[in-house]
Amino acid sequence: MNQRFPWPDERLIKAAQDGDVTSLTTVVMESQPHVRKFAISLCASPQDAEDAAQEALIILYRKIGTLRATGALASWMFRIVRNECLRQVRLLIAMRDEPSAEPEASAEPSAEEAVLYRLEVERIAAAVSALPREQRQVLIMRDVQGLPGKTVAHTLGLSTAAMKSRLHRARAALRHALEATDQAPDRAIDRPVEGESRP
Repeated sequence: MNQRFPWPDERLIKAAQDGDVTSLTTVVMESQPHVRKFAISLCASPQDAEDAAQEALIILYRKIGTLRATGALASWMFRIVRNECLRQVRLLIAMRDEPSAEPEASAEPSAEEAVLYRLEVERIAAAVSALPREQRQVLIMRDVQGLPGKTVAHTLGLSTAAMKSRLHRARAALRHALEATDQAPDRAIDRPVEGESRP
């Protein structure tokens, strides 16, 4: 699939795990094109993708010793990138939905309310991150970041009508996904472990 940029071979990964700095640097450099490709396909915007790729490469550099199998590097990096993109979506949704500082809303939420709110943010973030990339981008830019429609259309290289159509499909898909999780409460959404460092 990516002939010009093969993943590092297992001997190199093993040497990196054993503390050889030259091998570790080579593993990071050879993983970079793949990590960026993952990030571009999973994250909401090019900037988010760049941030997620950088974070994933830092985790690779610092925690390669925790990789259980040298052959699992690609799947490990994919999960780290996915989790970082999901974390970014959660942050955006949480910032967007923060309660306003109105006098009647100044009372601290109870611990139970805080937990329920966090679970709802997690559920929405997981549903948004599961959308196809084109839908995820337009939904986050328009509904989460609150950018004007013309700006979103211009940024994505779309006509306003095409942007609206894509946004409509994204909202419908998100609504469907959330309704499906409402109807199946026992089926847990695949939630990442914060700062995942396991293969």
